[in-house]
Amino acid sequence: MSGEKEKIVVFKFVLLGDAAVGKTSLVDIYTQHKFREDYKPTLGVNIVVKEIKIEEINAQIRLVLWDIAGQEKYDISRKMFFQGVLGALLVYDTTREVTFNNIESKWLKDLNKYSEGELSCILIGNKTDLNDSRAVSTEKGRNFADKINAADFIETSAKYGDNVEDAFKKLVYKVLKNLAIMS
Repeated sequence: MSGEKEKIVVFKFVLLGDAAVGKTSLVDIYTQHKFREDYKPTLGVNIVVKEIKIEEINAQIRLVLWDIAGQEKYDISRKMFFQGVLGALLVYDTTREVTFNNIESKWLKDLNKYSEGELSCILIGNKTDLNDSRAVSTEKGRNFADKINAADFIETSAKYGDNVEDAFKKLVYKVLKNLAIMS
């Protein structure tokens, strides 16, 4: 190592999607490595911070994760949560097609309307552990991710932690590349 002082970089990411798609569960698994069976809806927004080390660039990344409530009653106040966003995780429930459709008709529209500057997004199909009840195919998710020019498409199971770490990590690396901090 060159003895260069470690950089500290702050990224604000939002998690967007309908109520009960698993946004909070994804954050809980990623930050605390725990899954809660009982569903408690997010009220407004839940903000969680996670520090990660990126050795390749000698940097400490402080992720500020904004888990934004999916209920319609928060539609009006939601727009103020988008200021300064660099990345978004667009989450749908693979067992409920309406949550997939709402990514385009609602969440992507909000993101494009209220965020400023270049930002990256990853499309996440969550709840793969409920494969017997699947309503949205992997192919449909992948095709939609291509259509919206998402940085990536990942299917996850927050319940079992499948691909959760990978989803957040891919978004971090994409934002680092966008900001020319990393090639």
